[in-house]
Amino acid sequence: MPVIALTQEMGSLAKDVALRLGELGKLQVTRHEVEENVANRMQLPTSLIRRLRGGKAGLRERLGTDPQRMGVYTAEEVFSQARRGNVVIRGWGATLLLRPVPHVVSVRITRPFEQRVEWLMDNLGTDDRRLAEAEVRRSDSAHATRMNAQFGVTWGDPLLYDVVINMDRVGVDSAATQILALAARPEFQETDASRAVLEGLSLSARIRAALMATESTSETNVDIAAVDGKVTLNGLVVNDAERTETERIAKTVAGVGNVDNQLRVMTVSRRFTHSKT
Repeated sequence: MPVIALTQEMGSLAKDVALRLGELGKLQVTRHEVEENVANRMQLPTSLIRRLRGGKAGLRERLGTDPQRMGVYTAEEVFSQARRGNVVIRGWGATLLLRPVPHVVSVRITRPFEQRVEWLMDNLGTDDRRLAEAEVRRSDSAHATRMNAQFGVTWGDPLLYDVVINMDRVGVDSAATQILALAARPEFQETDASRAVLEGLSLSARIRAALMATESTSETNVDIAAVDGKVTLNGLVVNDAERTETERIAKTVAGVGNVDNQLRVMTVSRRFTHSKT
């Protein structure tokens, strides 16, 4: 059940490669599912989610949207898509979110800047090269900023991927064939262990989303680890009520077995407590 995560770089031909992967490998290719589900969870228009991700949202829109909440719901949705298997997920930080899962192939599709600019000019039906160059740079900047803020990485670092394909001299068919060949190699076969890693990440994401969606724990920020349904909570909370409520919410999430509550209550000064809240 291959799971292939691709980057989403403007003008890179990643969309064409994803569609070809779907045809050759008989894989589902995610299109707008993540965007629609995240928008629904945040009760925001999909157009706003699109502008925020593309770096086109205005100041008021950016200030009015919680990026942490968006990141949590995005992770929950990406893991949900990956659990189904036989899928190509393009963008949404999937290459990094799914990086710990051994059977997921993480691929960056890229292309020389000038070719990306020409691709955009063709798509826009314009001969204004300066406008197209500015748009590609703006898109790259938005990607880099988001990846750094969400994952603390330098976007484009080749070490973040299993393979980097430069589409300068590689056709869409060749790229898709090479990726499928890699996905068929023993290193990327799904095993009980690799499935357990994905299930653990998915369960942790669902718990974090549940905490965020509950008013009493919406500001709670703790470490969540899940292995075979066993959940361990670590970190600091303000008081016993928050500690108890965090455990209670975690237990309501489907798939959670027992919860090992290692949360510690801050017992220092009022100033420290106040600073957390």
